[in-house]
Amino acid sequence: MSVASDFVSGVSAPAAAPAGAGTETAHFRIVPARYPARIFGTVFSVIIIAAVLNSIVGNPRWGWPVFAEWFVSEPVLTGLGRTILLTALGAFFGFALGGVLALARVSRSPLLVALSWTYIWIFRSIPLIVLLLILNNLGYLYEKIWLGIPYTDITFFSYSTTQLISPFTAAVLGLTLNQGAFAAEIIRGGILSVDQGQHEAAAALGLPKGRQTFRIILPQAMRSILPGAFNDIIGLAKGTSNVYILALPELFYTVQVIFHRNLEVIPLLMVATIWYLIILTVLSAIQAQIERHFARGALRTPPKSLLSRLWSRTPPPSGVVAGSDRPGAATANAGQVATWSGGDRRGAAVSIHGVSKSYGQLKVLDDVTLDIAAGSVTVILGQSGSGKSTLLRTINHLERVDEGFISIDGHFIGYRRNGATLYELKERDVLASRVDVGMVFQSFNLFPHLTVLQNLIEAPLSHGVAKAEAVSLARDLLARIGLSDKAAAYPRQLSGGQQQRIAIARALALKPKVLLFDEPTSALDPELVGEVLDVIRELARSGTTLIVVTHEIGFAREVADRVVFMEAGRIVEVGPPDKIFGHADQARVREFLAKVL
Repeated sequence: MSVASDFVSGVSAPAAAPAGAGTETAHFRIVPARYPARIFGTVFSVIIIAAVLNSIVGNPRWGWPVFAEWFVSEPVLTGLGRTILLTALGAFFGFALGGVLALARVSRSPLLVALSWTYIWIFRSIPLIVLLLILNNLGYLYEKIWLGIPYTDITFFSYSTTQLISPFTAAVLGLTLNQGAFAAEIIRGGILSVDQGQHEAAAALGLPKGRQTFRIILPQAMRSILPGAFNDIIGLAKGTSNVYILALPELFYTVQVIFHRNLEVIPLLMVATIWYLIILTVLSAIQAQIERHFARGALRTPPKSLLSRLWSRTPPPSGVVAGSDRPGAATANAGQVATWSGGDRRGAAVSIHGVSKSYGQLKVLDDVTLDIAAGSVTVILGQSGSGKSTLLRTINHLERVDEGFISIDGHFIGYRRNGATLYELKERDVLASRVDVGMVFQSFNLFPHLTVLQNLIEAPLSHGVAKAEAVSLARDLLARIGLSDKAAAYPRQLSGGQQQRIAIARALALKPKVLLFDEPTSALDPELVGEVLDVIRELARSGTTLIVVTHEIGFAREVADRVVFMEAGRIVEVGPPDKIFGHADQARVREFLAKVL
């Protein structure tokens, strides 16, 4: 039997065709696999759908002629417009109020937290109908609404409560107060979903609190907020039917008035139902587009929007160059790479004086004192849990010390000196002082919703650098690390080594005097470690003061001016690489190195 007939008849064919047999197999017919269960399921579904449609469309008791008469009638459209307006106002003011309440819930003020929690507790407990009735009858409790100075006769504004709060005003106010309580928890959940590293990266760049919230945290939180938020808005659109209690002619109330007159209950209820379906379908479509917008950077290849699928014929630019994860990919743009040598940077001296830090009963740093010369490269070694990373984080005040202090070029981090007294700085002043101290995290902590270029210019823009200058500097930095072609890519579209090099460039965008590296290669595959270490080697010749926590012993031996070994929160030994790696004084250091060398 021939090979062709084997395929046609369904008999197994040889595993591979002979070389040069392409022309002989051109006539093969591919028979797709058949799935009887899928066919049965499809047929069953069609039957059910047809039966339901027939029972609805073919049943005269549904009153479709009456439905057609009233569906686009003037009273119904007027009520529909009021429903849409109430939904829009309730959603806008409710989520604005919810945003304030959510920020209060996650603030450091116990009073604000308690006030927000109490509001949410009360207004989530009160049924909406009860709240609407209370507001509509507020004039019974308070004859006038006034604004003035309490316990004095000074009044700035006074007005009759009954005249001020109309049924429509009561409806908007009630929907807002009710919506705000639920929206607050939705927004708070989104804020809590953002990785703590994003907060720390924004703080390390010295971004003001407001910019951290609205540029970094909330845009990322939106991916978690949006599904719940739109679910709530859809509930609000249907919940506007509760305002019928105020005799306010929105859609549902209008339909009730009509069917009480003509007794055509079912057709009029279907009028309201179909309009609600249309409203919710539109809201769902809007939700999909907004979710797509805030998903930027979350996927390597984001899905196209509906409009782009219909009209766009240009393929989207890819953020990943084929082979970018291969060893040696860092040199792909070698012709563009500049160096940092040439004295364009000046390091700063770092002095650590008697620093201690505890987490509860666990003492992580114990009376640490260390002086680091300007422009030097200091590598900190030690086993996990020895306090290396915590010491690094105290230098830029990401961790507040319990005792002692740290100064950079004589300026105390986190404090203002007045004679022999140190006054702790407010958070905004600490953020401003971090301009001189850059930090590179072991898990990169790039902002995933921003492009590479946006990651690099975010901090300079927040510190008053003109956009054109910030963009120019960012592109120069990208050229220096060999990633000029990645400016428009999102972090998720890059390899680990590329992301870490971008993180280094982001830290350098503020032209810091001191650069901190917290195990910059620990999250990378061994093949990608070299990409990052090459950049740090180049930086070591630039004049910037580098402090590196790492387990890369070979790198430390090659680049470091001094090596610091830590154990149990204390500095055990400090010395040049030759001494530490060749003949350390302390037995614990020799024991550690014997295991890792």
